Amino acid sequence: MAKIGNLRVLVVGLGNMGFSHAKAYDRIEGFELAGLCARDIAKRTDLPVAWSNVPRFSSYYEALETLKPDVVSINTWADTHAEYAIRAFKAGAHVFLEKPIAETVKDARRVVAAAKAAKKKLVIGYILRVHPSWIRMVALAKGLGKPLVMRMNLNQQSFGKAWQGHKQLMQSLSPIVDCGVHYVDVMCQMTGAKPVRVHGIGAHLSKETKMYNYGHLHVEFDDGSIGWYEAAWGPMISEVAFFVKDVVGPKGSVSIVMPEQGGAADEGTTKSTSSDMNTHVKTSAIRVHNSKLNKDGSLAKADELLRMDDEPGHDELCEREQRFLLGAIRKNRDLSAHMEDAINSLRIVLAADESIRTGKIVALR
Repeated sequence: MAKIGNLRVLVVGLGNMGFSHAKAYDRIEGFELAGLCARDIAKRTDLPVAWSNVPRFSSYYEALETLKPDVVSINTWADTHAEYAIRAFKAGAHVFLEKPIAETVKDARRVVAAAKAAKKKLVIGYILRVHPSWIRMVALAKGLGKPLVMRMNLNQQSFGKAWQGHKQLMQSLSPIVDCGVHYVDVMCQMTGAKPVRVHGIGAHLSKETKMYNYGHLHVEFDDGSIGWYEAAWGPMISEVAFFVKDVVGPKGSVSIVMPEQGGAADEGTTKSTSSDMNTHVKTSAIRVHNSKLNKDGSLAKADELLRMDDEPGHDELCEREQRFLLGAIRKNRDLSAHMEDAINSLRIVLAADESIRTGKIVALR
């Protein structure tokens, strides 16, 4: 039986992210699952028995009209994000929307305008913003002085089901767009500066997709800071240095360090560490380096290693996102900056995509 005051949530899309978010709504007091929607819902055999009485739909529009939910959680392919979100706002619902906010900056602005017109909350799934290790890394990076040099990547050696999913994603988005919004958002947080120029390069390493599956972007900020981000998907991608998160400033550097992968101990393996979802959010440790020197030119301070062994896993991070949404709704928090930041990060990665297609540096106004 529904509890009075609970926010009824329609979850649309039940892949890795949607499933984790649905479990979060089920756990959090203040939310309840009102409905589940996925194109293949009739074939799903992996949903919890406890959800057997939750209404199921294969059509989003039917689910929205039938349930009239308080919240719609959109975890579908990016080409549906704008349309689904705008329709939810028109139906009077708050929205949790997985990244990216849309496929184009124009559509992203339409989504934000719809949220404001409906006076409803829009939270975009920037999971690193609720990750304690990343929150700490951003804070440490802000103490390194200016300019900053930010080096980040997330390369995934994918095959089997994971490669099929990546090929589906690449029908509309490249790896640097889909994954890149997370990390350029982090760069923008670290610098607090305005992006001014973007350059991208890409390579088409597979005949199975029309989209380039390797990309590298470079972004310049108006405070002199620079950043690069690299992303790739496919069975050919190397496991070596697939996870680099490193920030350098005049006063030193801050880096996420991971156990070495791809060494001799892994010889002959058919497993992929880089395609593991938990690897993407696990930090292991943060290394803090101080550039101060002694009079003799030696380093004045040894590097500090901040252990992150007890950090939350993927499902726990999804729950933190949904608690943030609940708080925004209950306390009527102003999410204007959150929404504009999502547009800004999308603008950067789409500029990189444009640069790859045109071969030209893109100036941002």
